[in-house]
Amino acid sequence: MVSNNSDLFPTAFKFLVAGGFGVGKTTFVRSVSEIEPLTTEETLTVASIGTDDLAGVGDKSTTTVAMDFGRITFAPQNIVLFLFGTPGQERFWFMWDDLVHGSLGAVVLADTRRLQDCFAAVEFFEQRGVDFLVAVNQFPDGFRYEPDEVREALDIKPHVPIVLCDARDRRSAAAALARLTEHVLTNRRL
Repeated sequence: MVSNNSDLFPTAFKFLVAGGFGVGKTTFVRSVSEIEPLTTEETLTVASIGTDDLAGVGDKSTTTVAMDFGRITFAPQNIVLFLFGTPGQERFWFMWDDLVHGSLGAVVLADTRRLQDCFAAVEFFEQRGVDFLVAVNQFPDGFRYEPDEVREALDIKPHVPIVLCDARDRRSAAAALARLTEHVLTNRRL
């Protein structure tokens, strides 16, 4: 019996997890990855004073300086997602151009306490024609808005999914990735 290659090799998707500084990108990748994620977290130092805006990020003491990498497999669908978390500070945005190569989609994490911080990521993916969704990370002390309110505030097109998630929760992060996968596959069929 001859085996179909699709049975042997899973369909692989490269997705980015992007957003502003301190929005939960590393936490998202860490919570959903089935492997120990590669992270490039470094301790915030005095050198970042005046460069990194720490307002609204609580007691954050580390930051991603290059990328995060994780993997998740959806076995029943024979799909593997390779996740690349982008750095959030503007001084590291030049890396986004390299990270976006070969990606099929992106999760743009949003924090309702600092919603304006995700504008750059939304614009980046819109300009490059990369499918994305906005995942509102539900911080305990964050403002609660309905997805349609977030859509209006960010001026997001109607076809772009907006979901609520908790980046710390594996199921919640996986649900956001599953929704992004559906969104990408639907757009590719059109």
